[in-house]
Amino acid sequence: MDIKLDPSRDDLPLMANTSHILVKHYVLDLDVDFESQIIEGTLVLFFESGNRYRKKSSSTEETCQSESDEACKFRTPEPCHVPVTNTRTFSSKMGYNDFAIYGKGEKDTSGKDGNHDNQEQASGISSSKYCCDTGNHGSEDFLLVLDCCDLSVLKVEEVDVAAVPGIEKFTRSPKLTVVSELRNQIVHELVTLPADRWREQLDHYARCSQAPGCGELLFDTDTWSLQIRKTGAQTAIDFPHAIRIRYRTKPQGRSVTWTSDQSGRPCVYTMGSPINNRALFPCQEPPVAMSTWQATVRAAASFVVLMSGENSAQPTQLREGCSSWHYYVTMPMPASTFTIAVGPWTEVKPETCSPNDQAAKRPFSPSEADFRCASICGHVEYPCRFQNASATTQEIIPHRVFAPGCLRGACQETLLQLVSPCLSAAHSVLGTHPFSRLDVLIVPANFPSLGMASPHIVFLSQSTLTGGSHLCGTRLCHEIAHAWFGLAIGARDWTEEWLSEGFATHLEDVFWAKAQQQLAPHEAQEQQELRACLRWRRLQDELRNSPEQLQVLRPSKEKTGHVTDSGSSVVKHGLNPEKGFMQVHYLKGYFLLRFLARRLGDDTYFSFLRKFVHTFHGQLILSQDFLQMLLENIPEEKRLDLSVESIFRDWLESSGLPQPLQTERQAGAECGLARQVGAEVAKWNRVNRRPRKRNRRGTKEVFEKLLPDQLVLLLEHLLEQKTLNPRTLQSLERTYHLPQQDAEVRHRWCELVVKHKYTKAYKDVERFLQEDQAMGVYLYGELMVGEDARQQQLARSCFALTQEWMDRCSAQVVAEMLF
Repeated sequence: MDIKLDPSRDDLPLMANTSHILVKHYVLDLDVDFESQIIEGTLVLFFESGNRYRKKSSSTEETCQSESDEACKFRTPEPCHVPVTNTRTFSSKMGYNDFAIYGKGEKDTSGKDGNHDNQEQASGISSSKYCCDTGNHGSEDFLLVLDCCDLSVLKVEEVDVAAVPGIEKFTRSPKLTVVSELRNQIVHELVTLPADRWREQLDHYARCSQAPGCGELLFDTDTWSLQIRKTGAQTAIDFPHAIRIRYRTKPQGRSVTWTSDQSGRPCVYTMGSPINNRALFPCQEPPVAMSTWQATVRAAASFVVLMSGENSAQPTQLREGCSSWHYYVTMPMPASTFTIAVGPWTEVKPETCSPNDQAAKRPFSPSEADFRCASICGHVEYPCRFQNASATTQEIIPHRVFAPGCLRGACQETLLQLVSPCLSAAHSVLGTHPFSRLDVLIVPANFPSLGMASPHIVFLSQSTLTGGSHLCGTRLCHEIAHAWFGLAIGARDWTEEWLSEGFATHLEDVFWAKAQQQLAPHEAQEQQELRACLRWRRLQDELRNSPEQLQVLRPSKEKTGHVTDSGSSVVKHGLNPEKGFMQVHYLKGYFLLRFLARRLGDDTYFSFLRKFVHTFHGQLILSQDFLQMLLENIPEEKRLDLSVESIFRDWLESSGLPQPLQTERQAGAECGLARQVGAEVAKWNRVNRRPRKRNRRGTKEVFEKLLPDQLVLLLEHLLEQKTLNPRTLQSLERTYHLPQQDAEVRHRWCELVVKHKYTKAYKDVERFLQEDQAMGVYLYGELMVGEDARQQQLARSCFALTQEWMDRCSAQVVAEMLF
């Protein structure tokens, strides 16, 4: 399968040749400079060659296209540009309490002339099988291809791991006389250490990452990748298995966002860009490249560094005004899940500690012997919590909440009270928490989503903090669910997003119902039915207004999961700007799982789900893995016409509404909470029809108190009315205190204000566009489409105020609406 890529198309290329060689561990050593908006430092990669390495023959060679010949010519190293990496001698007496933290070496001044910079051309690039004419260096050398974009790569070198004192115990074969083979054997022994020696393994990774270089490697970059080779290394097994890359990010790199927090202080964070982390560090992006990592990050002492890591890192002061933070991960995961956030965050602590808070604070430090992975786990060996008795019974994992200082009060009032019950609810449904701890961070206002989950850390939008606990609780439950579906169990093909988002959407309702301990079972059921009603309306609306090709949950069909011989592939529609604003994979996936749960019965379904989690945690799956195991667990009398093929046909491989869902919604009775909303809509319609004259005694309507989701449904029904007069809108606003409600309710209120040109409430629209940027994009379109001069001016003035800090993709979409 050859890939001829046009960067202007909407498919995301995954270029890394993961079938030949896999990164097993990353060691990042980085400095964060807010003045230049650059992250700079070194990355050491430890490899294991794949089972398909081989010398390239003429039958597998690919020639470069003429338009990209220039990109295929390797530059010779220029050592005069880059000082030799720290080559301090190692003392055999050196002790590591956790990991040694080394100071930064000489400042790197290379790359300013662009000699080793990314080529920002828009030409096509060939497959990552890549065996191009490499000039005088020959064409038989093995080529390492890493996913890389928007980075300045300054130097690549082999690491002399054999120079590390005490490393001799990893050299088992005394017959090895070739130094390069000796180094590779050391790395092989290191990456294959058993799980119960994980501390020793991380310790040696840290030591090896500081070893001196032993020869620069040839490298080149193009639009999407970094290609590296060593002269004379003809196969992956010959290629150096430990290399160091010195690089720096770019201020406009698409993997990181430099911005200001709500207190006006600078910060930087990764925000789940469509290109993932390849503009943060060169890496292997395909999900199959599951690796561990450790990172040392230095920043000014006034900043807090949060990261995907198993340890709750504390700063180490290096010198006055500069601190260092160190995190590590021992569970192999795709590099795309790595997340970092650096800013002046404040830890939000409860004013009084509840028993749950005390339990969560107790450190969970099992002995190394506790982490012996039993044979029933299907994943590669790592320190697995599912095989640790203490971990499996831990309902609430240790957690911290961070936010800008100005939002501390809002977090104490809302978010802080929810984390423990939501974690406990998740454990009651799915069992063992896959991760040992959790940080929750309220991110800057320009964050383009309500939330994002990564290993050990969740980002939440400030929009979740207003209007009570409902929106914050449901969104927190959604992100917690991703610990199981999306992280511990990942999709082998990223086009199957429903395996992450569909599950999290379905589980958020279940978790939230259990987290609200005061809810009776029938009340919880009613609230879930109401949310299904809202999602049904949303799905219909989205399918009416989106391209058919973006409505398919398994767009590659029978080719799902297929890669080239080298391991490269593309994520279909991965760069399509519309896709980021669509929820079809959330909603269709949710309704499929709801359909299956109802077919089995909740008790049977969730019992199966726990079994599925226990079977597949730590692994990557395709849709058929879940569906086949599910169908095997359905009694024959309940299976009826269900099959993997029929589910593919009806739910995953077709656009539009799934036929089984249409049948179910048409036959189903409206839930009680929705009927109550219907009665309130009728009252408001009567109010709206009344003449302006003074109401007679006894004709005043009495409105019922509504839940947040009921308010959303009420406003959606009222949006369907052709006209609502200003008196009705004013009464509506006062009756439900709409400007003080949560962001979902306020969004519908703003839509009503715009539709009916209710000028008295334009201030609510302005506030929403500035403070709720994750949800405000479509409001700009509604302000423009009516061709009302005042509304259009309102849109342009709000955009002018927020444009500089707005998320880049959102800003691009809004600019196209306005200009």
